Amino acid sequence: MFSTGIGIPVRQSADLRTWRKAQPGKVFQEMPDFAHAIVPNQVDIWAPDISYFNGRYHLYYSVSTFGSNRSVIGLTTNSTLDAENEAFNWSDEGIVIESTSNNNYNCIDPNLILDTSGTPWLAFGSFWSGIKLRRLDYNTGKLALGDSKTYALAQRFVNNGAIEGAYIFHKGDNYYLFTSFDSCCQGRDSTYNVRVGRSKVITGPYIDRDGVAMLKGGGTQVTFYSERWRGPGHNSLIEDGGVDYLVYHAYDAQNAGIPTLQIDRLNWGDNGWPWTDPKW
Repeated sequence: MFSTGIGIPVRQSADLRTWRKAQPGKVFQEMPDFAHAIVPNQVDIWAPDISYFNGRYHLYYSVSTFGSNRSVIGLTTNSTLDAENEAFNWSDEGIVIESTSNNNYNCIDPNLILDTSGTPWLAFGSFWSGIKLRRLDYNTGKLALGDSKTYALAQRFVNNGAIEGAYIFHKGDNYYLFTSFDSCCQGRDSTYNVRVGRSKVITGPYIDRDGVAMLKGGGTQVTFYSERWRGPGHNSLIEDGGVDYLVYHAYDAQNAGIPTLQIDRLNWGDNGWPWTDPKW
């Protein structure tokens, strides 16, 4: 598990329940030079996303500051995640995409998905005009030269356009776009919650359970706050032993609002819409 923080902290588990720090503990010993040049005042690296294709693990990550879309998404790769393997080495591949104040989108919160034909795509975005999608090159993991289009997937028009944390998951005949609405990072006052829509094609349009397009503010709610766990959001998914799990964080109101890892079993109804079972 890779998480936001200095150098991208790394943890590992054998059962998804008990976690410990992995060696060497973090991916980077210092901020990559290109990211430091673009966002010089940031020390944390945000929202890493791990995937495996073309014989290597691809770790996409973002660097930005709160309230700014002067942001950058980078890539580092490795042939193994076993630090005891002599081949273990994170190779920084540099910049993938960046945004400036001239753009109407924000290049943070990357998520890599391979479509059913094996083509890689990168979803990203936060606030501004919402969630975007770019096609990638399979060999480089960078933006594809033959398709320069930025596809719009989801947008909000209330709460300052608060939408981010995209994660696309293919199940059955559909692609499911999970996003987080509202506010993270406010401790007990966080209002984050996960929403979802689906589409037959990866580029959309994504429609929620009520038939509302996510580009028109739609999204069926998946996670809900409780008296203890506030702002459950920014999810990813993992399939293990034929079971799908929703991985996210929530803020512990009984422990100073500290963000805490949550893993829920993700169930799929006969109608193909997901719901969570936190008591697995």
